[in-house]
Amino acid sequence: MAYITLNKQNFLKNLEIIAKKTKDKDKIALVLKDNAYGHGLDIISSLASEFGIKKAVVKDEDEADKIKEKFEYILILSDKPKNPQKNYYYTINDINEINNFKSGVNVELKVDSGMHRNGISFDELELAFEKIKQKNLNLCGVFSHHGCADELSPVWFTQEQSFKEIVKTSKDLAKKYGYNLHFHIDNSASLFRRDKMIYDFARVGIAAYGCLEFEKDFIKPPLKPVLSLWAKKISSRKLNKGDRVGYGGTFTAKKDMVVSNYDIGYGDGFLRILSNNYQTPDGYKIAGRVSMDNSSFITDEDEILVFDDARAVAVYANTISYEVLTSLKKKIPRILLD
Repeated sequence: MAYITLNKQNFLKNLEIIAKKTKDKDKIALVLKDNAYGHGLDIISSLASEFGIKKAVVKDEDEADKIKEKFEYILILSDKPKNPQKNYYYTINDINEINNFKSGVNVELKVDSGMHRNGISFDELELAFEKIKQKNLNLCGVFSHHGCADELSPVWFTQEQSFKEIVKTSKDLAKKYGYNLHFHIDNSASLFRRDKMIYDFARVGIAAYGCLEFEKDFIKPPLKPVLSLWAKKISSRKLNKGDRVGYGGTFTAKKDMVVSNYDIGYGDGFLRILSNNYQTPDGYKIAGRVSMDNSSFITDEDEILVFDDARAVAVYANTISYEVLTSLKKKIPRILLD
């Protein structure tokens, strides 16, 4: 069956580059949500813990439960406490959520700095602190999220200024209400735009997996992709000129050739939009539509490297590497290579 290989050395090297930028491993919060961006939560969390990463970021409590023994701090981005642990920190995304949290739970307050997605407004800051205190919640941090850090856009600078005001006001409120807070806004792109860190830690995701993308005017760090997708041959067909392949017969052989079918399809997370529109790193072109469980390529190799850099696939699919990676289903075996 199809399988995924993970390059351990590339992952560790990426973490070294990130740690050099942050100046301290304790200033890295590794984003592990959505099965560690498709890489495999168990494998990646273990490698990160062995490297010395102590902070992690996940989507929900179920993900946190799987890694709770490996990290001192786990930020949960979008879930309510069901079985809170001492190292779980739950995000307040909306001021009306505060009443849904149980007394004594660790929380962090997300504030909208200009992305206009999740987070309370700046005008709601003091009311949020008051409600959190009334609810007897353990407020530990205030954070936000950059929406345009990987682009040449004035929005990054606008959000930076907005977050500085958020931090200043939050520090004053922390003194008033008796909280000791940490602050963070940097994602992967924002971290590498800075000359030096100015907040307590960075939430690093795509950079750790080697697929950080910047517009051409930025200096790109020498990160390397970690994940490669492989597929095995199911069958081969000799085609005559004019023969058609797959659903709808959308591929027509322009000459006599051999086409083989491989065990990877959109049911595995290999995007259907790549139908008739993809070429592997070794130059094998896809022939016809991607099916649920298989795809055809113009080759007769027993096994093919489907991709080793999600950014390249993203170009063909007119999407981003995040979607390519997180689409890969958990059922595909992940093999760690030294």
